[in-house]
Amino acid sequence: MSLEKILIIAVKRNNQTEDRFQSSLEELISLGKTAGGTVELVVTQKRNRIHPATYIGEGKIAEIKEMIDEEDIDLVISNDELSAGQMRNLTDHLGVRIIDRSQLILDIFAMRARTKEGKLQVELAQLEYMLPRLHGQGVAMSRLGGGIGTRGPGETKLESDKRHISRRIYDIKRRLKLVVKQREQYRKRRNNNDVFQIAIVGYTNAGKSTLFNRLTNSDSLEENLLFATLDPLTRKIRMSSGFECLVTDTVGFLQELPTSLIASFRSTLEEVTESDFLLHVVDGSHPDQAQQQDTVNRLLEELDAQNLPMLTLYNKKDLIKDDFIPINHPYMLMSAFDKNDIQAVLQRIEEILKEDWDSFTIVLNPEEGKLINKISSETIIKNKAFNEEENNYVISGYIRENHSLNSLLKEQ
Repeated sequence: MSLEKILIIAVKRNNQTEDRFQSSLEELISLGKTAGGTVELVVTQKRNRIHPATYIGEGKIAEIKEMIDEEDIDLVISNDELSAGQMRNLTDHLGVRIIDRSQLILDIFAMRARTKEGKLQVELAQLEYMLPRLHGQGVAMSRLGGGIGTRGPGETKLESDKRHISRRIYDIKRRLKLVVKQREQYRKRRNNNDVFQIAIVGYTNAGKSTLFNRLTNSDSLEENLLFATLDPLTRKIRMSSGFECLVTDTVGFLQELPTSLIASFRSTLEEVTESDFLLHVVDGSHPDQAQQQDTVNRLLEELDAQNLPMLTLYNKKDLIKDDFIPINHPYMLMSAFDKNDIQAVLQRIEEILKEDWDSFTIVLNPEEGKLINKISSETIIKNKAFNEEENNYVISGYIRENHSLNSLLKEQ
C-alpha cells in the first residue's frame, strides 16, 4: 500500500519561541509517520495571529495550491486546531482533504485502541470533536475515500444528523460509566489486598513499553512510533527482596493533546492517580526533553498525582550527550535494553521506599507460615533469621504507613 503524501501547514505566532515551534513541527511529522503517511513538505508562516477565515494568509494559500498540484499531495495537516469555517474555506481553496493536529491524534488513537474501553474512548473523543464541525463537512466527507483522519466512526455516521451523533455520544458515555465502575471495583479489590502499585508515565515514545516489558518479562507493543501503547496494561513483579507489586504501563503524554481526548482518557490515566509510586520515563537523548518533562509534570498536576513519590528514569543513556543535566530528582540514567540497568531500577525503587517507610522487627513461630509469607511479599525484608534455640523467626524490614499489617507489627 502506498503511503499518503502529506503537506504540513503551520503558523508561528510572535508569542511562540522558535524551539517550541520547531519541536511541535517535528512531533507533527512523527505523528504523520505513525498514522501511515509521509511528510513531503512543511509550509510555515509567521503571523501576529491566526487568520480567522483561512488559518494562513491568502498569498500562502496560492503557493500551497501550486505545491499540492506539483507534488501530488493527498492530505494537508494543520499544526493547530481548525474551526469548521477554516476547514471548509481551506478545502474549497486547496481541493484536497484537510485535517488538523487533533484529528490526526484521534486517528492514531483509533488505529491503536485494542480493548473495548479504548475503542469507546476514541469514538467518543472523535464524535465530540466532529459535532461542532459538522456544518460544512458534507462536501468534504462525500469526497473521502478512506485514509488518514478517516478511521474511527466512519463517513456515514458523521454525515448523519447531529441528533444521531448526540445520541451515540450519550450511549457511549453510559457504557463507559459501566466500564469505569468495573475498573473501580477491580482497583478497590487490589487496594483491599494491600497490593503496592507502580505506574510508568512519560512522554509518548520515551521507552515506557520497553521498560514495562523488561520489568515484567512480557511482550506488549514496542515500536519507535508515537502512541504505541494506548490501553493500560498491568502485571505483577517481584523485587530481589521478595517484595511483590503491580506495574502499569500507561498511554504516552503529549503536549497540546486535544481537549476532548484528555477528558475521554481521564479514566485511562486514573490508573496513575491510584498508584503508590511513579516511574517517569524520559527520552534523555531528545533535544526537547525539558519541554516534554514539563508536559508530563503539568498533566500529573491536573490529575492531582504530583505528590506521589516518583523516580525519573532518563532512558536511552547510550545516546545522551556528555553535558546532560537532570531536571527531576531523584533520577537515574539507564537503558531499558540493559539487564543490569533494569535490576538497578528495581533496587533504586526499594531504596526510595525504605527512606519513606517505617522500619519493623517481628518474632514469629514457624507454624505462622501464612503470615511469614504475607510479610515476605508485602513488605521489604532487611533480615530474616531463624533462631534455633527459641524456635522462631526474627524478621526485620520496612512497611508502608497505611498497610493493614501495621497494627499487628506494632503489637510486637
